[in-house]
Amino acid sequence: MPVPEFVPADINALAVAPVAIVLAAALLGVLLEAFAPRRVRHTTQVVLAVLALAAAFVVLSFNSAAITGPTLAGALVMDGPAIVLQLLVLLMGLVSLIIVAERFDGRLADAITPSGASVPGSHAEGVAERLGSTTEVFPLMLFSIAGMMIFPAAGDLLTMFIALELLSLPLYVLCALARRKRLLSQEAALKYFLLGSFASAFFLFGSALLFGYAGSMQFRRIAEAIGMYPGMNPLLVLGCASILVGLFFKMGAVPFHSWTPDVYQGAPTPITGFMAACTKAAAFGAALRVLYTGIDAARWDWLMIIWVVAGLTMVIGSILSVTQTDIKRMLAYSSIAHAGFVLVGVMAFDVSAVGAVMFYLAAYGFSVIAAFGIITLVRSRDTGAEATSLTQWTGLGKRSPLVAGTFAFLLMAFAGLPLTSGFTAKVAVFSAAIAHAGIPGVILVVLGVLCSAITAYVYFRVVRIMFTAPAEGVTATTEGGVGVLTPSVATTSAITLSVALTLLLGVFPGPLLDLMSSLSIFIR
Repeated sequence: MPVPEFVPADINALAVAPVAIVLAAALLGVLLEAFAPRRVRHTTQVVLAVLALAAAFVVLSFNSAAITGPTLAGALVMDGPAIVLQLLVLLMGLVSLIIVAERFDGRLADAITPSGASVPGSHAEGVAERLGSTTEVFPLMLFSIAGMMIFPAAGDLLTMFIALELLSLPLYVLCALARRKRLLSQEAALKYFLLGSFASAFFLFGSALLFGYAGSMQFRRIAEAIGMYPGMNPLLVLGCASILVGLFFKMGAVPFHSWTPDVYQGAPTPITGFMAACTKAAAFGAALRVLYTGIDAARWDWLMIIWVVAGLTMVIGSILSVTQTDIKRMLAYSSIAHAGFVLVGVMAFDVSAVGAVMFYLAAYGFSVIAAFGIITLVRSRDTGAEATSLTQWTGLGKRSPLVAGTFAFLLMAFAGLPLTSGFTAKVAVFSAAIAHAGIPGVILVVLGVLCSAITAYVYFRVVRIMFTAPAEGVTATTEGGVGVLTPSVATTSAITLSVALTLLLGVFPGPLLDLMSSLSIFIR
């Protein structure tokens, strides 16, 4: 038989350039770790990472029209949703990276350990502390951001799986690098790794099943096969279900949410904010890609799964947030509830729903980055550790009214009060569900409103605690003795930008909603 002629893949250099810039900076950061003097590593790594993310953002922003379409033989599909989500990941990743780099006038990044492999309090850790080696966090973040950029733009299941691993593996390491409460951090990383591997295996198994069904892993080929062979096929149904398990895990949706509170609590707080914003945006972007371009024609075979998972995620996330006494675990269950709210929009299956989901991801992402950024500032005066117990926040409004007021505003955004981005985002996704998801959509919207009321109670309880005078006798050495650190100009600017966007998207949401609606059409 004649050998088929090799046809090289067409490559749109501009389409690949943003991801390539981030990956190149990450590789250069690894080389800096190996060869740069320790005294200049922190500054060099931060500058390199910031410049790379800014350059990728600029290239993507000003060339969006020229990069639209499939590239790399269909491995990447650059369309409106992919471009919007990549821009979101880059901007939120940049803000998160600035907060991670905060040193509070010290030599080391405050939240990151100088030696993640050392026993806490050991001689090896003391040596690492003196040497000041903590900058591997920045190339790890860049590798993860690159994976997050590829994840929603993947044109086939194999590329999506590679992106899933590229974004996940650095996160497993980052979660173990907390400078304080090291054992809790390492436990969180181990749980995240084990459960994440379990979810990745399901995703890969589902990819194999869909390949067996369609003879291809490309989403457009899978969609064509569903059109050619209608009816419920075991390979198709099991493949879809397995793929959804992997995606639900990255979203933090019930019943694949158990990792979320432990990992959010144990990971370094700025890394928690990074995961809560960027990972969720990438995961929902990938879910939209799979559900809307690959297996949409067979949605009546699996749509019931989305309905049930969305309802359970809202209910369990909201109810369990009421019982939390640690503020990071409370925000973790809040994140689970928000994943359910977003799923309500996903199940609408309409162009307007895609725009609403992307708006929600932007609104929630900036709010949660700012919230975890503020948590890094509130410290126990006795130990210097972050004051994560809710009782420690008693009277914070009197000690630092600006910080407490800002945090209260962010909590109101999570609750969905008017004049915040959270209100507009919930209205957008709920409206799409009511308009296009029929009776199940209406039922889930009613359930979502009730769950929003439950979470509002949780948030108002925190506000009440902050603006309640501490009990008589509380001193700097008791549980209520906390102070607020003064961050650098860069960290202050990052938190201020996130808070400003939370307000701006609540007061003037129209321009961004219109832009995202105009960029909501997928290319197969």
